Amino acid sequence: MLEAVMVWNEPNNKSHWDPEIDPDWVMFAETARLAGQAIRAEHSSLPRVLGGMSPIDPVFIMKMQQRGVLDQMEAVAVHGFPLDWNNWLIHEWPAKLKEIQAVTHLPVWVSEVGVSTFGAEEVQLWGLRRTAELLIGQAPRIHWYSLYDLPTHWEATTRHREAEGSSYYRHFHMGLLREDGTPKLAMEEFEKHTPHLGICQWFHFEDHRLDDAVIWLKRLGVTHLRTGLSWADSFRPDALQWFDRQMEALRDFQVTATFCFTPEHRGIAPHHTSPPQVKEEFAEFCASMVRRYAG
Repeated sequence: MLEAVMVWNEPNNKSHWDPEIDPDWVMFAETARLAGQAIRAEHSSLPRVLGGMSPIDPVFIMKMQQRGVLDQMEAVAVHGFPLDWNNWLIHEWPAKLKEIQAVTHLPVWVSEVGVSTFGAEEVQLWGLRRTAELLIGQAPRIHWYSLYDLPTHWEATTRHREAEGSSYYRHFHMGLLREDGTPKLAMEEFEKHTPHLGICQWFHFEDHRLDDAVIWLKRLGVTHLRTGLSWADSFRPDALQWFDRQMEALRDFQVTATFCFTPEHRGIAPHHTSPPQVKEEFAEFCASMVRRYAG
């Protein structure tokens, strides 16, 4: 069931790792290195992927290499949203991959790529088609973000929020399915590119969309799915029951499980982006999830 595990999500993005506490990723490097070691001690062959960069930055990868992080990984990952957030053109995707390939021998995954329907569904349709043309065959894994729009009564996982202006609201329109579960224009186009394209879909704690998501993923021919298991959620009541339910529902897919999000009470600062007070605690969480779901 578990194809791979990913250590953190967008560690070079301040929405996911606090640069005021750890401005040069020294704490992150040690956290990720210890997590990689703990995962390997638990499972001799499960691939470990360094969480997707956003922005795509070869300097960040070189720092991780110098600090021993990449010695504990079998792949690195990148995220890109050139039609919504990035300051580069969609046609530059091959060049962006080459920037990272030039500084590491590890395979480079595209663990999140997507286009919002904030302006028009036709933009997502064109962007999906062009993304498939540019990336299929260029990366061993490509995960389209995402299957579902984010429900409007939730908050996007970002520290910027309304300060982003319209960019904040694009977070809510990244799905192939609207919030009510109805398909958008790009759905039919996406189906043409599976299984080469996988899906990245984050499921919140006790997410009401889980069962319907499985039905859609199978209907679309998706084989590779990226999702998350939150260290912060692991302290909620009945957390393991939810994790078990989620992973059982996803048993028919090749799952990349992303381990991230610091529990507020275990962070240097009380926020999910904070480095942990005790790095070994995150490593043990990773090991316990591998022990439970990768045998």
